[in-house]
Amino acid sequence: MSNPAQPKAFPVSWDQFHRDARALAWRLSGQGQWQAIVAVTRGGLVPAAIVARELDIRVIETVGIASYHDYKNQSELKVIKTVSERITELAGGEGAGILIVDDLVDTGKTAKVVRDMMPKAHFATVYAKPMGRPLVDTFVTEVSQDTWIYFPWDMGYAFQPPIHGTGG
Repeated sequence: MSNPAQPKAFPVSWDQFHRDARALAWRLSGQGQWQAIVAVTRGGLVPAAIVARELDIRVIETVGIASYHDYKNQSELKVIKTVSERITELAGGEGAGILIVDDLVDTGKTAKVVRDMMPKAHFATVYAKPMGRPLVDTFVTEVSQDTWIYFPWDMGYAFQPPIHGTGG
């Protein structure tokens, strides 16, 4: 029997993440004439690069929001870098024609901060959890709120124990 207090682990390999980010680009193709991408750093950098390549978008900006200060627990949000005025002016001040890309929407707190900056932008994430899902326009895979996603840039190669039992 599993421990309900322990989050479910969802390890994502580089190959899987690349496939999922390309799937995100495929879903976004034809949805708009994107003038620029705004990547939510740091997690949004990798999918933003893949989406930019697939959709031939050359203008890429970042917005820095820190929410996980110890890699496990969300704490107070800090805007550490805002979007440049050039990008917001390009988009008429409210984000129309801008594609915001992040790896994951979890509780939606980060997404809300970014949405407030650019309310008319299109928000896309590779993965979405139920609490943050309403703030995202496009995503690829929904995971349960109690799932912890282990992204490939956060992991090294190591033995993974089986989900159930000792395997012996």
